[in-house]
Amino acid sequence: MEFKANKYQPNEVFKFIRQCAGVTQKELAEKMNKSIYWVKKNEEDVTRFYFEDLIKMADLYDIEVIIRKK
Repeated sequence: MEFKANKYQPNEVFKFIRQCAGVTQKELAEKMNKSIYWVKKNEEDVTRFYFEDLIKMADLYDIEVIIRKK
């Protein structure tokens, strides 16, 4: 599956990666050594995660993130 992240808000990309991995918010929190509150707030766009968090999450679940010029 492929999607263009620039058409989405950062929190939507965050949630999409988790859903593609097929894990719950709790499972992601445990794997990332974060609280479930952190996951929920990032998916709700209440807080902002670091790009490093997004990359770590993608790496944990073998999801490729590609950045390229249009």
